[in-house]
Amino acid sequence: MGRLTVIVLGSAAGGAFPQWNCRCSVCALAWAGDKRVRPRTQAGIAVSAGDGRWTLINASPDLASQIRATPTLHPTNGLRGSPIDAVVLTGAEIDQIAGLLSLRESTSFTLYATPASHAAVASNAMFGAMNAMKRRAINPGERFMLAGGIEAAMFMVPGKLPLYLEGQSPELDVESAANVGIELQRDGATVIFVPGAASATNAMRERFARADVVLFDGTLFTDDEMVRSGTGEKTGRRMGHMPIDGEGGSLKMLNGLEARRIYIHINNTNPILIDGSTERGKIEAAGWTVAEDGMEIEL
Repeated sequence: MGRLTVIVLGSAAGGAFPQWNCRCSVCALAWAGDKRVRPRTQAGIAVSAGDGRWTLINASPDLASQIRATPTLHPTNGLRGSPIDAVVLTGAEIDQIAGLLSLRESTSFTLYATPASHAAVASNAMFGAMNAMKRRAINPGERFMLAGGIEAAMFMVPGKLPLYLEGQSPELDVESAANVGIELQRDGATVIFVPGAASATNAMRERFARADVVLFDGTLFTDDEMVRSGTGEKTGRRMGHMPIDGEGGSLKMLNGLEARRIYIHINNTNPILIDGSTERGKIEAAGWTVAEDGMEIEL
């Protein structure tokens, strides 16, 4: 094992792929068993420095099945215990926090999150059952240490409040502690994870330029994808996600980075999920790959 190991636990956006109630053109391929597409659970990663302890970044509703599918996260010693040392939240959307309830059986771990995300979790009475969860608030820009000597820092990313908190007139494309990315470093190796971004700022691009690997928001290929497919009434930007293609899309905004670039948090309607699609070919020609559940990245 190298300086950092990252495992993609889940690579899909909220609802997973195929989405349980969807027969869009992409989900229909999955329901039919088409080999060009592969099922994906909701987005999250695990990171370790090789000492047997793991930190999860976000806790999706699929976390229990993700743990079962990942042998390095299985309990190994004693009657009760887990290699999971901590969970870090990049926000408090349902698909980032619901999986915490799968970790409620009295094994201690630390939850790192911004004060805004901690407040959102604390406001829900169900999380009061998390008696063994230690809570540590981290402000964006503050560096903190994770298991194995991994140095971490959260940074603000343009976005919005979680859907269930946004109200009637949400602020879009603003930087706040409600939506952050995370940078993970050890011995000169750097991984950045940004599952949700309404745009890419100059500061973000400068940060990405120093990274070895960037896992970035690939929710929608085009901004109006869900409107055109009949699966929703909101554009990607209205939901706090910049599109991949088009003016102001991530393909253009993040062009020229030397880091290994991987799209993650991919919506079920996104044609980059289809092997051999025109859209997949376009992102691959630009140097991007598509995250898959179980993908391992060694640095």
